[in-house]
Amino acid sequence: MVTAVNPPLPAIPLLRLRLAPHSVVPRRIDGAWWPRSYDLVAELPRLLAGLPRAWGTVDSVLVSGRMWLPLPGRMLVANQVVRLNRTPSAADVSTPAAPHTVVLLVPGRGRWDLLVVPPDTTAEAAEPLMAAAAGAAGGHG
Repeated sequence: MVTAVNPPLPAIPLLRLRLAPHSVVPRRIDGAWWPRSYDLVAELPRLLAGLPRAWGTVDSVLVSGRMWLPLPGRMLVANQVVRLNRTPSAADVSTPAAPHTVVLLVPGRGRWDLLVVPPDTTAEAAEPLMAAAAGAAGGHG
């Protein structure tokens, strides 16, 4: 008798996301996200799947023009089209996305801004950034 042994499935890396507690007072940053790469198309589905359901369904994402690899104008995430927008450059302070943020837009509910910790940041450097972003006073719904 031959027994087949299935190899273990590869582990799905945990989502590195820290959100600020809910509050009725608006805040500038709603938490922090530490993606594993600069490929937004690969990273975004895991981020969107890990967001609180109370935030609603994100239909548009705005990122800094310099941080991410080239990206399409839209992508399909969990059977929904998500528009991807890029600011012209990190130096353009008039745009609504700072160089290391991702802005998540939900129709009828508003926006959530997350600090993006660059993927190549060490764990020692990333942890205080994420804790500070998640601990900021105030909050979006």
